[in-house]
Amino acid sequence: MTQITKESFENTAMAFVAKNDWQLKKAYWLFRIVNNNLMARISTKAANLSLKLHFPVKGIIKKTVFEHFCGGESIADCKQTVATLSKYKVGAILDYSVEGKHDEAAFDIALMETLKTIEHAKDNPDVPYCVFKPTGMGSALIMEKLQLGKSLTKEEQVAFDKMKNRYLVLSQAAYDNNVRLLIDAEDSWYQDTVDEVVYEMMEQFNKERAIVFNTYQMYRWASLQNIKQAHERAKAKGFVLGAKLVRGAYMENERERAAQHGYKDPICADKKATDDSYNNGLKYCVENIGQIELFNGSHNEYSNQYLTELMDTYGLDKDDKRIYFAQLYGMSDNISFVLADAGYNVAKYVPYGPVKFVMPYLIRRAEENTSVAGQSSRELILLKKELLRRKSNSNS
Repeated sequence: MTQITKESFENTAMAFVAKNDWQLKKAYWLFRIVNNNLMARISTKAANLSLKLHFPVKGIIKKTVFEHFCGGESIADCKQTVATLSKYKVGAILDYSVEGKHDEAAFDIALMETLKTIEHAKDNPDVPYCVFKPTGMGSALIMEKLQLGKSLTKEEQVAFDKMKNRYLVLSQAAYDNNVRLLIDAEDSWYQDTVDEVVYEMMEQFNKERAIVFNTYQMYRWASLQNIKQAHERAKAKGFVLGAKLVRGAYMENERERAAQHGYKDPICADKKATDDSYNNGLKYCVENIGQIELFNGSHNEYSNQYLTELMDTYGLDKDDKRIYFAQLYGMSDNISFVLADAGYNVAKYVPYGPVKFVMPYLIRRAEENTSVAGQSSRELILLKKELLRRKSNSNS
C-alpha cells in the first residue's frame, strides 16, 4: 500500500506526467515571470490594458497564461483538459470564472452557465463537483447590509429574493442530477449572509448525503468554531454537512478593512496559527465523517499528507467518496497527480470563460503566487527538476 510522505511530493515524473516537454518549458518560464513581483505586476497590467484597448494580444494570452490556468473559453473547449486529467485519475471541476459584472443580467447569465455545468456533470465520473461564487449570483452590498442587521429597501429585498432563488434552482438541479455543488467563500463582512442561505439549502437537499457544500476559509480564526456550530445545526436539523476547507484568498482586504473600521482582525495571527486552524479543521471533519463530507482544497503539502494520515488512522479507504483532495488547475501538480496515483480521490478546479472576462481571475492567480510565500518558487524548483530529469534521461 502506497503511503504518502513528504518525499512523495518530490516525484516530478508523476507530477508532470501529463505535460510534454514544450508544455513543461512553457510552465517553467511562466512561473519565472510570476516569481518576479515587478515582472508579474507589469505583465498582468499590460495584458489587461491591451485587451481593454482591443490590441491583438488575445492569441498570445490564450496560448500562455490562459492555457496554463484555464480549461478553455467554454464547457466544450474544456473537453480535452477533462479527458487528459481523467487519464491520470484526476477529476475536473468546471468553474465559470467570469468576474467583475454585478447586475441582474450578469447574475442570470452565471446561473444559466452553472446549470450547464451541472447538466454536463450528470452521470459523468470525470466531473465530480460543480461550483459557483456567491457574488456571481447576487449583490455583495445587499448581503453586507443584511449581515449588519439593516433593513432592505423594497427593491433590495426583491434582488435578495432573486439571489436566494438562484441558490435554490442550482441546489435543486444538483440534487436532481446527483451532482455535488460547491459554494465558494466570500469576504467576512457578508459571509454570514452566504452561510445562512447555504445552510437552508443543506437542510433541504443534504438529507441522505452532502449535495451542497459550504466553504470555510481557515485563515479566519473563527472558522473551526463555525464548522462545529454548523455540525451541531446539521445534527439538530438532520442533514449531512458538506464542508469545503481552504486557507483563504482575501487576507490583505480583510486586514485593511478591519483596521479601517476598528474591529478585530478576523485573520489568524501568523502562518502557524493558520496551519493549525486548517489541520484542526481536517481532523474535526474526519473524526465526524459519518455526518460531514470533506472537500480538502489545499496547496499545502503537509496538510494533504496529514489528511492521508488521518484517513489511515480512522480506518478510511483511500477512495472513500466522502473525502476529496483538490487543487487549482495549473498549480501543485506534484500534489494532485501523486495523490491520484496513490488511489485517493482528487480533482482540479478548472476555470473557463472568454479570455477577456477571465483576466481578473488570471491576475488574481498571479498576485496570489507572488504573495504566498514560496508558492511560485516551489513550482519553479519542481519544474526545473523535471526538465533536468528528462534531459538526463534523453542523454543516457
